[in-house]
Amino acid sequence: MSKHCHAKAYAERSAARKQLARAAQIAIVRLMTSAVAPFDRHLVARHRSRAAQGFASADFLVRRAGDEIGGRLETTNRAFNTALDLGCHNGLLARETLKPAGIETIISADISPAMACQAPMPNIVADEEFLPVKPGSLDLVTSALSLHWVNDLPGALLQIRQALKPDGLFITALFGGETLHELRDVLMQAEAECEGGVSPRVSPFADVRDLGGLLQRSGFALPVVDADQIVVRYDTMFNLMSDLRAMGETNAISERRKTPMKRATFMRAAQIYQEKYADPDERIRATFEILYATGWAPHESQQKPMRPGTAAMRLADALKTEEISTGEKALHPKTKDTPEG
Repeated sequence: MSKHCHAKAYAERSAARKQLARAAQIAIVRLMTSAVAPFDRHLVARHRSRAAQGFASADFLVRRAGDEIGGRLETTNRAFNTALDLGCHNGLLARETLKPAGIETIISADISPAMACQAPMPNIVADEEFLPVKPGSLDLVTSALSLHWVNDLPGALLQIRQALKPDGLFITALFGGETLHELRDVLMQAEAECEGGVSPRVSPFADVRDLGGLLQRSGFALPVVDADQIVVRYDTMFNLMSDLRAMGETNAISERRKTPMKRATFMRAAQIYQEKYADPDERIRATFEILYATGWAPHESQQKPMRPGTAAMRLADALKTEEISTGEKALHPKTKDTPEG
């Protein structure tokens, strides 16, 4: 092939990538600004109920999140008498994390009756968006990989904070923005190539900054958010999708395409996945980002930030540097040379 043909092919591929990226942005903006609720909560419940019987075969992410939540509980060095595990799945967190922590009463709640009935008693069927809990009645609320399906996350967080007693603790784990970015990419590219358009097939997720801001807006004190990325390897894209089905984590976006994707489109997506995200041994990578957040119901005993002007030492003295007022320019700033090339 001539240099001219190579250049033309490269330009066409570049233009196609830009068009795909633009289409993806439009799809996400439409989803986030639509008057329609982002997620079909009835479908979320059906997906979880379908996954309930065999959930133990695909619980590795909830198990990991539970271990992390348990570690955070240990660092508080506190006793909690009454806890609510919200979005409990099959009760894994209650059995393996909360009960060993010595919590006396653990209420397990899930939107899926088939999931909730597998959890230890007492268990209830409840929607995270409408908590059937008295204000100020709980010492602890936990949630492992469930709140990312909530339509009104600020409202859910506010209800959780109100359900806590003063100085009560909230710990959650939910999927973050990098989750399944590879799958999102290849499905959009394949759909654009094979069917002339794209539709949302992987949920939009929050990031660290979003979640931290939501905790503050909901009235939580001392909020802390951090992230953990897990890369899971699969033989094919279809093995990944099988795991997502077993987890109850398949597409429940309200504006999802209602007609099935063509088989040829799925095959093309699997091919693109293999080309772009496979390791040398030909196994593909799937990224799961889990955000962990903690926040406390306000209480007068908690540490509070100092008021401006009450510090005993200047920041410049603590850093052992010179103070420059906001209106003064540094005449000879100290800079570090960057090597050329």
